Order: sequence, then C-alpha cells, then structure tokens
Amino acid sequence: MKHYGSKAEDLKIAYIGGGSRGWAWTLMSDLARADDISGTVYLYDIDFDAAKRNEKIGNSIPHNFAYKAAETLPEALKGADFVVISILPGTFDEMESDVHWPERYGIYQSVGDTTGPGGILRAMRTVPMFETFALAIKENCPDAWVINYTNPMTVCVRSLYKVFPEIKAFGCCHEVFGTQALLGFLASDGGAPIPRHDIKVNVTGLNHFTWITSASCHGRDLFPLLYDFSRRLLSEPAKPIVHDEHFSYFGSQDRVKADLLLRFGVMGAAGDRHLAEFNKGGLYLRSPETAESWGFTLTPVSYRREDLRHKLELSEAYYSGKTPFTFKNSGEEGVLQMRALLGLGDLITNVNLPNVGQIPNLPLGAVVETNASFTCNSLKPVSAGNIPASILPMIAGISANQELIAEAALRRDRELAFCAFVSDPLMTASLDDAKRMFREMFDNTSAYLKDYK
Repeated sequence: MKHYGSKAEDLKIAYIGGGSRGWAWTLMSDLARADDISGTVYLYDIDFDAAKRNEKIGNSIPHNFAYKAAETLPEALKGADFVVISILPGTFDEMESDVHWPERYGIYQSVGDTTGPGGILRAMRTVPMFETFALAIKENCPDAWVINYTNPMTVCVRSLYKVFPEIKAFGCCHEVFGTQALLGFLASDGGAPIPRHDIKVNVTGLNHFTWITSASCHGRDLFPLLYDFSRRLLSEPAKPIVHDEHFSYFGSQDRVKADLLLRFGVMGAAGDRHLAEFNKGGLYLRSPETAESWGFTLTPVSYRREDLRHKLELSEAYYSGKTPFTFKNSGEEGVLQMRALLGLGDLITNVNLPNVGQIPNLPLGAVVETNASFTCNSLKPVSAGNIPASILPMIAGISANQELIAEAALRRDRELAFCAFVSDPLMTASLDDAKRMFREMFDNTSAYLKDYK
C-alpha cells in the first residue's frame, strides 16, 4: 500500500464471500465512488465460478479498482490491507430448517439469523468457518483491518477474537441507520427529512438488539418527539400489510420500537423484525397474525430463494454485458470506514467490538454495539455508559447466551449448544419438544456440524 497524503494507492482488499450477488456488488458500487483510494480486490468464494463472474463484472466498471478471483483463501488474504467477510453460512436448505422447522412447535421467527432456535443453529455452523478465517488472517495478513457483515454478528466477531486475540476486526450493521432516518423525519416537523448524519445518537446494546439512550439534532433533544410519536402510533391499530414482497417482508411500521420505548424508556434502534426476536415469544411473535398486528411480517425462506433467482438472472445480464452495472448509493459505511482508517477523513459510527469498558455494566470481552471513532489506523469505541437498569436484565441475559453459543461452537460441544438453545427467549417448547426440535434441526445441517461431539 502506498499513501500520499490525500490518496491511498495499491490497496489490497480481500473479500471472503466474493461470489456474492448482493454485498459484493454493493462494495463495487461504493468503491467506484471513492476517487481517493485504488488497488485490487481479491474475490474468494467456495463457489469459484461465482467469484470469476464477479471478477468480470467488477472489471467492467470504470473506476480505480481491479478485481481478481482467488482460488484459495491464502491467495486472497496474503498481504491484504483490508478483509471483508460476507458469507451465507450454509445454503437455503439449512436456512429453511433454521427459520421454519420451529414453527412445527409453535415458535415463530421473523428473521432467524441472529437469535431464536434458528440463530443458534446458524451460529453452530458459522463459528467453525470463522475459526478458519481467523487462523488464515493470522497467518497471511495479521495487521489487516477485518470488516464483518455476516450474521450472527455478535457470535462471528467474538469468535474471531477468541481464535486470534490480536485481530483488528469489527462488525458492521446498518440497522441503526434506519432509526436515525426515522428520527430525522420526526425532527423535520413536516419539512424535508433531516439527513441521518445530523442526528446524533448514543448507541448501546448488542447487534440487532441495539438501543438509543439519547438522540439530538442541532442540540434539540428528540426524545419528547419520540414519546409523542409512539403514543400516537400505538393509539390506533396497525395498518394492513401491503404485500409488495420486498417491503412487506423487510419493512415495518415501527410499532415494536414504540412499544419498547413506552415500556422501558429507551428506544430500540434495530428494525422491528430483529427487535421482536429478542423478546419473549408470546409478546410480538406468538403467531404470524400477532406479528402483523405489530406492523411487520415473517420473512419466509421461499422469498429469499426467489430473490436469489432474480439476482442470478441479473448476474448473468451483468456478466454477458446485456445489462450495464447499476450504481447505487448503498448507504453502507464500509468504504467510509476504510478511508478513515487510511487517514482520509475521520468518522464516528456504530460498530460491533469487544467490550473494553464502553459499556461498563456488561462483561469485558463480550462483543457489544456502540459508536466508535475511526481515525488514521485507529479504531476506538466511544463510551456509551451503563445499560439502563430497565433493559439490563434482558441484554445481560442475551449477551451471556451469545457468549455461551460462541464457546459451545468453538469447542464443538453439542450439549453446551443445547443449553444455549433452551435458554433463548423465543424457546417456549417443553423440554422433550426442545430436544426433538434441536435434533431435527441439527440433523438437517449436519453436513456443517461433523466435528461436534
């Protein structure tokens, strides 16, 4: 890497999961907009053909980065300045049992990739992969900055640090951005929405169970607006769900956020679909109808399969040149974070890091989500203060369970993983049913769990 004050050249970015038809294209689009950094992106994927296709797509884009598909993980990582990890741990067949098989036992999940029975099984097959990544990074690029987008975020980042304690890794999630946008809308008083970067928030908690304890815009406290908004919103029934596929499966009416604020005096900062899963199963997810009464729906794996089919068609159109690559303003901050770490502009944003005291009343070492300051070759978490007493029991319990599943997965200990499985807030099944469910879900994903005792 060469650095010339206002530019950084000859960067090497390793992308693990580089055959992606979503996140990889997002990175390409964002890198194309950054005219002060250049270099090569090495695309590594277990589906080498998918990486080769993205190599051709990336090299068709006029910008400062070249793209190269790597046949091996060490080839991609050797001497990298940045490593991006964005993988699907398993296939949609495994996700099918993660998300839908608990429904046989009356347990519903709106996402199923972070917590709940599905999140536990996903963690069990993901952690061994991240152990491999951590060891390979230690061997090939120990000084690289590692950006993780893969879920379950907390467990993934924790595993990287457990395997390679000196790793410089952090986890990125855009869920808080949507809450900032909501705050910007409320702060506008009916005018043009205020850009989210003008909304200053104190972020605390865990990934996808993130909270905001203060919010302001140009010195104005926004919590009174939030309370008014929440009371008005919940004074009427949820609006009927508009089934336009993408929005109905990923959108929400912010009713869960509003309810949590009125219950606990703190605002949930992730999307409602994620927030709902960390609460007791009977509250927001007793049934699909219960979810709709709170203004969101469950995202079926069938939709994800159909969405992949469309992306494969688009990939073929990009690859053949039939369709020009579409540049989009992604709203993601990965490239901004890279630029800040290269000394090309400071940045404060929310990320997932081990707790070194930024949240004093959670255990040291546990991965937490707070704001952090990015400067030249430096990433330091911003103190968020203590978790408010009203939500501490929930967050502390979930943090402990995520520590438990990370440890169980690293030890390949099936019995310890089951302890995390039955401790999850969504687990409402009897012990016998829980054992049966765990065995069925384990067997369906057994191709990725061969080392478990």
